[in-house]
Amino acid sequence: MSSTAHTLHVSLIATSDAQVTPFSGIFETLTAFELLSNFMPDLPKRPFRVEIVAPNTEPITAASGLPLGTHRSCRDIDETDIAIVPQMMVDGPDWERGRYPGLVEWLREMHGRGAMLCSACTGVLLLAETGLLDGGEATIHWAFAPTFRRNFPSVKLFTEEVLLITGRHNELVMTGGFTSWHDLVLHLIASHVNPRAAHAMARLMMLHWHGEGAAPYLTFSPRRDHGDAVVLQLQDWLDDHYTVANPVREMIERSGLSCRSFERRFAKATGLSPIAYVQALRIEEAKRWIENTDSPLEEISCEVGYENVAYFRRLFKRSTRLTPGQYRRKFRIPHTAKRMLR
Repeated sequence: MSSTAHTLHVSLIATSDAQVTPFSGIFETLTAFELLSNFMPDLPKRPFRVEIVAPNTEPITAASGLPLGTHRSCRDIDETDIAIVPQMMVDGPDWERGRYPGLVEWLREMHGRGAMLCSACTGVLLLAETGLLDGGEATIHWAFAPTFRRNFPSVKLFTEEVLLITGRHNELVMTGGFTSWHDLVLHLIASHVNPRAAHAMARLMMLHWHGEGAAPYLTFSPRRDHGDAVVLQLQDWLDDHYTVANPVREMIERSGLSCRSFERRFAKATGLSPIAYVQALRIEEAKRWIENTDSPLEEISCEVGYENVAYFRRLFKRSTRLTPGQYRRKFRIPHTAKRMLR
């Protein structure tokens, strides 16, 4: 892909819910080409013109209390190439719809005029209010998945994906995760300048592609607010007995239900089949062992309930998209940090 032939207008949306670090990171990365061109003279110096856009011209204080400067109100912009909704603070974490009706309408109008719409992490909550994702797909950090699903039930959510590109013309770009703005800006640079520029910018700014997706970062947090007392009691039992030889059979016997009735009831309450639930518990415990100990994999496999180490390896990689060894290298608590925690 060749370098962009003209400067693209980027509208970076500022609200009182914006988080400053990803906001400034997006701005400073997309405007860092003059610095990068000192080392790579063949790259364009200004492929992006980034403008901070707000619902109105009033001063904005970000969620952290730091002030955000703005260039223009969205009402004064009739056309843009790329509109970005950066990460936003969500209380609870619960999203309340309807706080930024002017921005939502403006995003819809820009999309209708050919703009690419992007979001980083929780910014997708505002993007989803446009209705453009209805019947489609989205991604967000796993901690905010419940509020997204409550607010936008018609959108299929993939929390294990860091970068998701949808739309008829690939014009809807979303990233999920607190540092997923790295993936967003690098994608924009690769797509609109060239991949070589994206790699160079990543090296310059020490940005990180999350190529394995969000799966390694997900934490198993099972539903317990389902109102089924029998299933909840079994979940409590399973927390302490997930390593037994056949925990599903044990739960069926404890429930007093038939196998089919139990499996249907458990899945309805938790969103997972009994065996998938057990596997998730075991893998989550294995992750803690790998992060915090030097124990060999054979020992960890047995500790969490798997005598067949090869099967455990396959299951672990299917869940995290990393082998146990790769996971240990990525998430191992450094010895220096361990000494400080003693």
